[in-house]
Amino acid sequence: MEIVKVIEVIASSPKSFDDAIANCLKEVSKTIKNIDSIYVKDFKVHVKDNELHSYGVICKVSFRVES
Repeated sequence: MEIVKVIEVIASSPKSFDDAIANCLKEVSKTIKNIDSIYVKDFKVHVKDNELHSYGVICKVSFRVES
């Protein structure tokens, strides 16, 4: 029987939401193996001086636990 764990991660990027999600995967994959999926729970944009400053995502990352 496979076990799947889920962690919640906050990631950001000055470029785009897509890049923020890619950053999430890049950082999480440094310490976690067997990643199955990333569910984007929420999006946000940081504003500075009335301009878009950075893009943020809150993600749930699912991965299989090795037996």
